[in-house]
Amino acid sequence: MSAPTETKSKTGEACWFEIPSTDLDRSQKFYEAVLGIKMMKTEKSDDQPNDVVWFKSFDSEGVFGHIYPGKPAKEGEGNTIHLTSEDKLEDVMPRVETAGGKVVSPVIPIPAGRFVYITDPDGNSIGLFNVN
Repeated sequence: MSAPTETKSKTGEACWFEIPSTDLDRSQKFYEAVLGIKMMKTEKSDDQPNDVVWFKSFDSEGVFGHIYPGKPAKEGEGNTIHLTSEDKLEDVMPRVETAGGKVVSPVIPIPAGRFVYITDPDGNSIGLFNVN
């Protein structure tokens, strides 16, 4: 199975994200445990330069993203990726710590919903978001 080949994004809209990891299997287990999802791993091929772990299936719509073998940014220097959580943040936060990450902020309310900052086992900055 290969990566999606088309997107319906318009100029300036987010369409893709990548999260670097020093250990794909550990990262897959972390995100599956925290988000309560099943991720899909695909292996290096002619049209994919390395193994990656996908956040959703190729037949779904919206923004695609994956975990790839790479060096995470130093603390405080990288981007923050925000991922939607369908579970209440208060239920997700303990799973972060149990799975090897850290909760680094309280729940922050904004007009569009609520979010919390965490770091994954590699130290990547992640926001978990509940939409209103």
